[in-house]
Amino acid sequence: MPSEARRRMTLWILVAHIAVLGYWLGSELVINSTYRYVCFADNMPFTERTRLMDHVMHVDQHVRYALVLQTSLGIVLAANYGFIPGGAPVAFAAAAFGILWLGFVEAVHRLRKHEAGPLLGKIDRVSRYILMAVLLATSLSLIGGAWPMPGWLRWKLAAFTGVMACGVGIRFALIAHFRTWAQMAASGVTPERNALIRATYVQATAVLVLLWVFIGVIVWLSIAKPV
Repeated sequence: MPSEARRRMTLWILVAHIAVLGYWLGSELVINSTYRYVCFADNMPFTERTRLMDHVMHVDQHVRYALVLQTSLGIVLAANYGFIPGGAPVAFAAAAFGILWLGFVEAVHRLRKHEAGPLLGKIDRVSRYILMAVLLATSLSLIGGAWPMPGWLRWKLAAFTGVMACGVGIRFALIAHFRTWAQMAASGVTPERNALIRATYVQATAVLVLLWVFIGVIVWLSIAKPV
């Protein structure tokens, strides 16, 4: 590909990379707002609350899409800018992998109630832990220490790892939510169980605020490039 055409393509990929970050943040805001409504709607019929909770889980897919897009586009950009070795072949490989990863994430969501759902979910979770480990190791120069990667980008990878870790923390916080929700579905809604649901919302939102802080750090590093 001619250098000018490649430069223009890289610019558009950079625009997409920035837009995905806004898409991610917006999705988190919508999810949290709807989740709060569900948790504090004590007087709403439980069937309606459950329907809205299912909607929250559907919207949560957008966060997963954003993770895949942000990661794959980031690798493409790093390869095109020469921050990691490999150049165009690595960029194309990252793009192809991102498409396959998106398909897998969608399959995990659609088949979550299928008999293969638990296995697919476990593979999805483990793959995220592996990605977090790779990102953290790269940020610490344990991977690619000789790469011409600037310091601000390594810090950005560390912040991105923090974003993913917060996502894991939110998932762990929601375990208590789904446990209490199942009890409400089985034997009824009580003030005590509603209080537990609200407490879980507060815990998950506290972690979410930290996630937003990491996103803010990512934006600052991308603009300021301090090191």
